[in-house]
Amino acid sequence: MSEWVDVVSQDALAEGEHVVVDVDGVEVAVFNLEGSFYAIEDVCSHDGAEIASGELQGDEIVCPRHGARFCVKTGQVKSAPAYEDIACFKVRIEDKRVKVRDDRWD
Repeated sequence: MSEWVDVVSQDALAEGEHVVVDVDGVEVAVFNLEGSFYAIEDVCSHDGAEIASGELQGDEIVCPRHGARFCVKTGQVKSAPAYEDIACFKVRIEDKRVKVRDDRWD
């Protein structure tokens, strides 16, 4: 079973900010959206490039390479050229620390 990975202080990420961290060998982007935290794999399902540096529009991240859009809350693809969702990870707050867990292989 995978462990919870301590990512960042809850107060360190302002609204709309993100951080990219390694969680069990996977690059994960953690976003603060209106005080709630969400985590998705930092990879565009269209071409495998990183996605976290793209523009955040509401709860969607726009891929900086080809403009595919994904929901930060669910990893669901919202527009072409991507057609596959990206992985979404569990997030919890414990003692004002944001923690992420990749339980896909449990």
